[in-house]
Amino acid sequence: MLLDTHIALWALVDDARLPAAVRDIIADGANDVVVSAVTVWEIAIKHGLARGRPNDMPISAGEAFSYFRSAGYELLDVTTEHAAAVERLPRLHADPFDRLLVAQALAEPLRLITHDATVAAYSDTVILY
Repeated sequence: MLLDTHIALWALVDDARLPAAVRDIIADGANDVVVSAVTVWEIAIKHGLARGRPNDMPISAGEAFSYFRSAGYELLDVTTEHAAAVERLPRLHADPFDRLLVAQALAEPLRLITHDATVAAYSDTVILY
């Protein structure tokens, strides 16, 4: 299961917005939980731009990366194949991070877990929670 950035962050900080079903998926040792380098990159950019507003990125990329590793999440690098796969996606979503996560999920293949209905519209392999 590939976690999108919000889902990964909510798991990281034990946020109440993380659905119980997703908590169960993550906790189930039979599931491979995967976090992409895209997520760490998005956290790094948004944390660096944070200006103290309530929705600013609360943790650094280094902190997130350390947590993901210690939690035993599998880390997925971005490949040239992933980057090229973005071009084949329909223009349902403008966010480059989300588009690359979808491309990775389709190329690997992995199930992508998201809370974003627009991301979920890309494929029936994307799970909306």
